[in-house]
Amino acid sequence: MLGVHPSTVRSWSDQGHLPAHRTQGGHRRFRRRDIELWIQTHREEGLDEGNLVIQAALKNIRVKVSEGNLANEAWYEKLDEEARNQYRRSGRALLQGLLESLAVHGEYDDSEARSLGFEYASRGWRRGLTAAEASRAFLFFRNVLLDAMLTVYEESSIQTPRAWSDIFRQIYHFTDQIQITLLETYDAYQRGNH
Repeated sequence: MLGVHPSTVRSWSDQGHLPAHRTQGGHRRFRRRDIELWIQTHREEGLDEGNLVIQAALKNIRVKVSEGNLANEAWYEKLDEEARNQYRRSGRALLQGLLESLAVHGEYDDSEARSLGFEYASRGWRRGLTAAEASRAFLFFRNVLLDAMLTVYEESSIQTPRAWSDIFRQIYHFTDQIQITLLETYDAYQRGNH
């Protein structure tokens, strides 16, 4: 009914986001009516099938970032702890911006994506990263997001390919605009220094 992996349903239940009842043996039980009402409520709040999928991907993203993959990146090694924390926050801002863009079904302007692109470029420039390194920093977070989405896709029971294609088109549109703005900002910085 929810179109997400059972572990996601368990996680939502444990976090108190999804109503569940426990048996004496500790097993979760979900009432169909509770789930239908939860889905209806979240759709009214703008959380459609695509946003539910993104929420499920967030957990996968946190795991990939916390497993040390970030520390293996050459650009990351050049940063001090404050800059590393800023990049991790930028990764969260990327996810939040994407969630907001999905919530309005493509009826948004590109200002949030452009703002994030400027943020990635400005941070990289201040920390002495080259344009290529700043791009790698952004692409790291974008690729972790895409990998997480593919994992959710592989485990999902959503039967509507259209929902998936719409989600991926929006992800590419949003992240492409960030990348373009990042590169344009670096070009502007470099022209200002010559």
